[in-house]
Amino acid sequence: MSYKIAVGSSDGRNVDLKFGEVKKFIIFEVEDEKSKLLEIRNVDTCETVADTNGCAGYVGDCNSLGCSGNGSGCNGSTDVINKVELIKDCRCIVCKKIGFQAQKQLERKAISVFDVEGIVGNILEKIIAYYGKIDKHK
Repeated sequence: MSYKIAVGSSDGRNVDLKFGEVKKFIIFEVEDEKSKLLEIRNVDTCETVADTNGCAGYVGDCNSLGCSGNGSGCNGSTDVINKVELIKDCRCIVCKKIGFQAQKQLERKAISVFDVEGIVGNILEKIIAYYGKIDKHK
């Protein structure tokens, strides 16, 4: 059985981004307990911003203004929902930190959440071993 893992990383080597900071998800496919890079999925950024959260009129990356972090970034819950939809075919997501509202949305899609910071390869090994035990009922 193969499955996908979404990773939040700024450089592809380290899990170093909070869910709200992710501009692209690195998607790995796991098959026979081995992972391979499958694709990179870009997150849509704010083009125009509502007059809430102190972001009015800003075009571009809204997170740089600090209007995220409480589940109500520039696009409020819409931003979270859009990110969740982007990775809805993944078994789990790995980010430095994932807030409560995002976790709830991910749970609704049966996507497991791993809040962890470190080297992507090492983290993938541990997650693959974890799912290997679960899938084999050990």
